[in-house]
Amino acid sequence: MIKRTMIATGVALAITTTLTANIALAEEESSFMDELEISGELKNESAIFTNGGQTIGQATSMTDTTTKHDSGDLYKSESSAKIFINGDVGEDGSSFHAELNLRYDTEAVDGYKGAKSYSQHDLLRELYVDTEVGNEDSPVSLRIGKQQVVWGTADGIKLLDIINPTDWREFAQNTMEEARIPIWMVNAEMDLDSGANLQFVLSQVEENKITGLNSSGDQGQPFVMKGVDSITGKVNGFLNVTPALSKVANTFSLSAQGGGFDTTGDNAGDAMAATGLVGFGNLTVDGFAGNKAITVNGDGSMTLAGGAVDGGPILWNIAQNGGAGIPDTNDNNSVTNLADQTWDPANPSSAFEYMANATFSTFNSFSGISGGASGVLTNYVRDYPSDSDVNTGLRFKNSTEGGFNYSVNYFHHYDANPSVTMDWYDSVTNQKLDVQIATQVADGAVGLVADQTTNVAASAVPLAATGTTADVVVLIKNPVSGAYYGMLNFDPNNTAGAAAAPTMSANQAELRFTEKLNRVHSLGTAFDYSMETDFAPVVLRGEFLYNKDELAPVVDKRLLAVGDLANSLTMQKQDSLKYVLGADVTVLTNLMLSGQFIQMRNLDYVDESRTCTTQTGTSFDCSKYTGDMATLHMSNGLNKAEENKEFYSFFMSKPFGAEQQHRWNNIFMFEENGGKWNRFDVEYSFNDELIGMAEMNKYWGDTNTQFGQMENSSNLQLGLKYIF
Repeated sequence: MIKRTMIATGVALAITTTLTANIALAEEESSFMDELEISGELKNESAIFTNGGQTIGQATSMTDTTTKHDSGDLYKSESSAKIFINGDVGEDGSSFHAELNLRYDTEAVDGYKGAKSYSQHDLLRELYVDTEVGNEDSPVSLRIGKQQVVWGTADGIKLLDIINPTDWREFAQNTMEEARIPIWMVNAEMDLDSGANLQFVLSQVEENKITGLNSSGDQGQPFVMKGVDSITGKVNGFLNVTPALSKVANTFSLSAQGGGFDTTGDNAGDAMAATGLVGFGNLTVDGFAGNKAITVNGDGSMTLAGGAVDGGPILWNIAQNGGAGIPDTNDNNSVTNLADQTWDPANPSSAFEYMANATFSTFNSFSGISGGASGVLTNYVRDYPSDSDVNTGLRFKNSTEGGFNYSVNYFHHYDANPSVTMDWYDSVTNQKLDVQIATQVADGAVGLVADQTTNVAASAVPLAATGTTADVVVLIKNPVSGAYYGMLNFDPNNTAGAAAAPTMSANQAELRFTEKLNRVHSLGTAFDYSMETDFAPVVLRGEFLYNKDELAPVVDKRLLAVGDLANSLTMQKQDSLKYVLGADVTVLTNLMLSGQFIQMRNLDYVDESRTCTTQTGTSFDCSKYTGDMATLHMSNGLNKAEENKEFYSFFMSKPFGAEQQHRWNNIFMFEENGGKWNRFDVEYSFNDELIGMAEMNKYWGDTNTQFGQMENSSNLQLGLKYIF
């Protein structure tokens, strides 16, 4: 690996040397090049894990507990060359700036290349022209092109700094300059007669680059968050869990049709080819898995009462492997998180435990098309604004005679944080489908079936599952054709009160995950004030941001419990107030100390406390609440967000050396709910051109916090930078 790193560095050096030589030759031959200023830097950064273990989403199966990396394993090695070109345009004082960015990644542990999927690989990182328009007394300064605009100054967190999106591939480790993604924009500024400054920004729409938020899930990346893994993760992500649920539904349905269940008590399987799962409308997931009296008969069929075998292990075995006497159509092989060997819906950590009150009739909708074994599909798509859509911003900045500096800004923009919604679609016609919650009614031939003439509101879904007509069935329906989706007609005898037997679609249903950007109004203000004290000079500062119409995840565990996936995890609009209050002081000549208090207030926080009961009498939490975007996950009960989330930070910075040419920095951030992060970094200047860098990032605390979840991604980085 060291050899690879040396090769990568050599490639970057060779590229830069060639470019520099060509530029030097051009300077001799062209008067135009005399006006250019060429500079640049070569850099290599390598990092190793300081903790051993799995990173989030790295498990290959729900039973995989093996260590995926050891302390000391390489997690990245990147070599880069940046070329900065500055020059004049015309004779009116206009100028241009360009930044070329060449980057090469070697493979780290598990073959991961850290930046290959993210924007910092853009060859053209910046390109803009500076000019002035208007009259000489009040000119307007224009910067047009790919650039960065910085409105905020908070340490370790972006608040007002929202013009440019952010590359989160290394979480919060990168400097803001490195993490900020340059975008195309028009940036106009004008100084007013009062001494104030007015700035207008018209910018490209671009999203934050969030690791793992794509169809592949990017497993192996050290900084995938639990909230992202719950969507796209191979084991715990609903993108992959849903088809696995469908496979299990097929297994049960085909087994029922083939005589895999004994409903008459004669210790032999019953032929139920006409009904499949429909015949188990009085049975919920918990009614099966929580049943303490199942008999496995000699022919492989199961008697659901009168025996002595727990249903939980049987469900686990069927979910993962098919099971004895049961046609193995699922072939999940523990790849996704479907069921635990220990059944406990009161403390769910697997998909079936979260769906404990879903009836087997509901899972008929999850099973395959009519007459076949193919189940539902999933698809991950992006639905982004067109190139003609733009963001617009305005900032007013001024100072008082007493040295109080302040600004007010407004930004009408697409939120750079993508949201993901779940909806059912017809996989062939692309028609968006409806979710219908119907009541169960008695059918003399097949037991309890769904009445397609009823519609149960979400607020009216029963809190207790009984296995009677008091329960509900979740159906997937095409609003245009009126057809339903599933393996079998859920009312084959048309005795459920409907005017006619429902039509079943021959197409597969698709649960579509759509990544979108949402329009947001952002109103912000900032201030800073310097004052002299007997102790030392002190700077007080603050930033405030009010966001209207942000999207936040809302979890409804009651709907999830009955199998309504599309409506159980939704994105809902909220307003928020975020602010930072900080103080900076310099002591001992040049030791800079900075402390911050950060609070994020959800002004539309959802918290509806509810308790539900399973068919076997187990109580479980089925509340509706705002989820934590960063950490909600099947392994932590779909983590609830805090109404007021608070952070504290402490920053220190000090130059050292005979000429103060070196510097060390340390930032410590603490979440009030227990997550912690500390970054210590040093820059050592060997001379004016060669700089060595070292950085230690330590994460610890509660594993269900923003920082604590990254504990196994703690790391040590070493780098070398050459400036020319």
